[in-house]
Amino acid sequence: MAIAYIRPDKNFDAAHEQLQLINSYAMSNNLIIDDEFIDQKSQNKRLDQRTEVTEYFHKKAGNTLLVSDVWVLSTHMEDVIQMFSCILKHDFNVHFIKQSVVMSRQSSAMLVLGLMDNLRQTMQNDVERAIGRPFGSKSTSKFDKYTNDILTFIREKKSVSEMARVLNVSRSSLKDYIESRELKEVAFGSLLVEFSADAEEQIINTISCPK
Repeated sequence: MAIAYIRPDKNFDAAHEQLQLINSYAMSNNLIIDDEFIDQKSQNKRLDQRTEVTEYFHKKAGNTLLVSDVWVLSTHMEDVIQMFSCILKHDFNVHFIKQSVVMSRQSSAMLVLGLMDNLRQTMQNDVERAIGRPFGSKSTSKFDKYTNDILTFIREKKSVSEMARVLNVSRSSLKDYIESRELKEVAFGSLLVEFSADAEEQIINTISCPK
């Protein structure tokens, strides 16, 4: 079973951006996504406050986990270490899509350390943080909480009018949201991306050591 795990954040990528990348990756690698978990918990919440996701991961042990980037799991280094440990203990294969690598029990320690150090550098880089949201990212919307439902409706070929009635929202506003987020493209993974063949070595080479 392949599971898409999405956790949007105002300083990184929105849910639809992560889903588009994950769906495209799945199509490129002949993977079928059996379940999607969109975690709306703020990045300010620590792991012990995220019982929904920890219980979900326990239930889904031994499966393939598709994640757009390491920060999606957590931006707290202590929590990342704990999540890596538990994910590997429960025999997940985790595809970190932006890094183009798969982390499993068979992965080298250097790859795992490289992923953690890559996140550490991102979080400690004042220039990166000052930039804020990446160019092209969309602001939050009242419809974001319906993203998973909307994608399901699109795949079921429901019209915008039908979706609006079910969600009890404005048809025109919902139509604008679907178009601005390119949710039809997200739903069917129409954006195919290329991945580096030597990604693991690149991750390891980014490790920064004190001088």
